[in-house]
Amino acid sequence: MSEDMTFEQMLDETFKTIHTGEVVEGTVISVKPEEIVLNIGYKADGIVTRQEYSNEANIDLTTVVKIGDKMETKVLKVNDGDGQVVLTYKRLAQDKGNKRLEEAFNNREVLKAKVIKVLDGGLSVLAEDTKVFIPASLVSDTYEKDLGKYLDQEIEFVITEFNPRRRRIIGDRKVLIREKNEALRKELFERISVGDRVRGVVKNLTDFGAFIDLGGVDGLLHISEMSWGHVESPKKLFKVGDEVEVLIKDINGSKVALSMKFPDKNPWINAGDKYSVGNIVTGRVARMTDFGAFIELEPGIDALLHVSQIAHNHIDKPSDVLKTGDEVTAKVVDFDEADKKISLSVKQLTAPPEEEAADGPESESAEESTAEE
Repeated sequence: MSEDMTFEQMLDETFKTIHTGEVVEGTVISVKPEEIVLNIGYKADGIVTRQEYSNEANIDLTTVVKIGDKMETKVLKVNDGDGQVVLTYKRLAQDKGNKRLEEAFNNREVLKAKVIKVLDGGLSVLAEDTKVFIPASLVSDTYEKDLGKYLDQEIEFVITEFNPRRRRIIGDRKVLIREKNEALRKELFERISVGDRVRGVVKNLTDFGAFIDLGGVDGLLHISEMSWGHVESPKKLFKVGDEVEVLIKDINGSKVALSMKFPDKNPWINAGDKYSVGNIVTGRVARMTDFGAFIELEPGIDALLHVSQIAHNHIDKPSDVLKTGDEVTAKVVDFDEADKKISLSVKQLTAPPEEEAADGPESESAEESTAEE
């Protein structure tokens, strides 16, 4: 070593040289919430700021490293103007992550990562310390109105486009859902047959029925098949997410028709005993026509009260004396089990006006005779 060398030159000889872009290893000698200081064996210490450590905003660096930890980083600047070396942990991790994602892209590997941000056009996930964008159209196999529910959730996807130079790494979740559903669909159709009872979840409601997710296959439960009785609206009976037991009514290709009219719950099974001719029954007016009123005796069994059987006096139409929801007590005058028809009469429970008039004087004479005695 030359005696003419300055102290600074001798110091430079003692320490290694570094260059921008070089990967260096250092030891943590100080850590604050917003920066990490590393001894990298150079004449100046290296600094890793919060922004150069992770893509997570406001991360507290004291929670991820401690004094004495070894770290591998990449040199951004040899001198930041204050004599310190600017390092990046994030970009080195991204370089490694890009290699890992490229392998996953080439092998069509299924990845799992956390959603770190919800954007207008999709989701941003952090995989291998690298951001991957999943467009809204590739998030699910159905339209997703609210992508916010995915924030901070771990989701599975595959890389369908990999171009790190243009910062374009695209993920696809929909393709995995479709593949999974197709496998479930195949398994389900191999397992079910007409007449089976199965469980499902209400997926969607319309005015005409409900779509039930049977596990990869959506079956239609028509409003007419929801009950043995009358159903005014599916939305009054179910809500999305309800678990229900249904009957496989029909399978036509990929379409499945469902029913909740279970045979053992058919109200007509014991109707012959309860509604035989001559029995007195009570029900409520379910609906009316010009020729009569239909009385619901129980869910699934309606009986006709003809306009001519409402009263002894002439009535033009049932709505002149009845309204929907009225309770009616009547006599069964006809029971046809084969056609599932029951006829009622209120008139037969009351005496004709003539008889009432004839009974009047006799009753008065009898009372007078009793009084005289």
